[in-house]
Amino acid sequence: MSQISVAEFQALIDSELPLVKLFGMRTEDIANGTARLRMHFNPELIRPGGTIAGPALMALADATLYAVVLGMIGKVELAVTTSLNINFLRKPPQQDVIAEGRILKLGKRLAVGEVLLYSAGSDEPVAHVTGTYSIPPLPDNR
Repeated sequence: MSQISVAEFQALIDSELPLVKLFGMRTEDIANGTARLRMHFNPELIRPGGTIAGPALMALADATLYAVVLGMIGKVELAVTTSLNINFLRKPPQQDVIAEGRILKLGKRLAVGEVLLYSAGSDEPVAHVTGTYSIPPLPDNR
C-alpha cells in the first residue's frame, strides 16, 4: 500500500514544483514502490529537430522517482535527488510521455530507483533513467 495518495502527491508537486504546471505533469498511479506519471504534449517543449526537450524528459523522470520514494516513505518533502542519469534511447514523437518508475533499493538514508519513459501508445522506451534520492532522518515512530 502506498504511503501517499495520488491526490496528495499531485497537490504537493503542484504547490511546490513550479515546473510541474509548465510541463503538464499529472500523476496517474502510485503504489508501494512504483509510480506512473504523464507529461501532456506541449509544443513549447519541442527543441530543434522536432523532438521533446531533454530537460522536460528529465524533469518528468525526477518527479516520478519522487513519487516512487514518497509512495514508500510517506510525505517527506526534504527527500531530494542526489543523482540522476538519463540514457536517451530514441526520438520521442510529439505526443504525451508516460513515465513508469520503480524502486530498486530503499535504505534508511538513500533510495535508488529507475524510470522508463514511453511515448503514449508505444511499448518502446524513449529513455531509461536511474536516480538516487537522499532521505532525511525520519522520526523514530515512522
